[in-house]
Amino acid sequence: MRSCPGCSSCGTLLGMTDTCLIGPHRIDRPSDPLIVIAGPCVLESYDVALRIGLHVRDVCADLGLRYIFKASYDKANRSSVDSPRGPGLTDGLDMLAQLGRELDVPVTTDIHDPSQAGPVAEVVDLLQIPAFLCRQTDLLVAAAQAAHEHDRAVSVKKGQFVSPREMAGPIRKLREAGCENILLIERGTFFGYHRLVNDFIGLGDLLELGPPVCFDVTHSTQLPGASETSGGRPERAPLLARSAVAAGVHAVFIECHPEPAAALSDASNMLRLDAMRDLLTRLKAIHTATHGPSQ
Repeated sequence: MRSCPGCSSCGTLLGMTDTCLIGPHRIDRPSDPLIVIAGPCVLESYDVALRIGLHVRDVCADLGLRYIFKASYDKANRSSVDSPRGPGLTDGLDMLAQLGRELDVPVTTDIHDPSQAGPVAEVVDLLQIPAFLCRQTDLLVAAAQAAHEHDRAVSVKKGQFVSPREMAGPIRKLREAGCENILLIERGTFFGYHRLVNDFIGLGDLLELGPPVCFDVTHSTQLPGASETSGGRPERAPLLARSAVAAGVHAVFIECHPEPAAALSDASNMLRLDAMRDLLTRLKAIHTATHGPSQ
């Protein structure tokens, strides 16, 4: 991505990005409608997942935003071995396939092992590589090959332990393995003890690497390792989301739930489902003010 000619001090990166195709959504211009990746952290009951998906889908439709449903079939990185992990690969993929059909939107979920890439790519539109695994060559190659075979895309969360520029490595691995539909996700960097920091200079660096960039709003508010479950500051999520959209990201990633305190995963940093309309309305206004009306 390049800064707009003649206005390098404007504060926003306005150049063209590499094209990423996620289901019917094409991402390559900052003026394109904002992508919203949202859903529960982990798949719980089908009814809860559908309730979340229907609400966010309808809000996005009202606002002219593009929606991708997100949920995990297995949370393999829980802080405690006793924490709920989800329905597992087989039942989880069945549920995601049904949700995708009923909602009529693209679906994304994360993979943790190369053997999962093929089965997941048969069902979802966007395969997500978790932050702690962003440098795992075998996982990236398997995801890229499965994505290429099934005409899918791959998103890679930037590890909290790598700089934005180092994400050129995962990009190169994916491309060399045949995947050109790539989305990068920023989710904060470790800073001190039990705290994440969002480096917006680094976010600009990430935007310059080529692939479109998504900002993970809710995980950026985590307080990792505070106890057997991560803590969080969800009241700061709207502030971070507004800042990221103003900076020029192409998508936002938001986990939400009707009753966050009762959620089986990430209860401390998820947003209430009934807060999504107000937040997305504000993000749409900022996106329009920054880039003009969507084309």
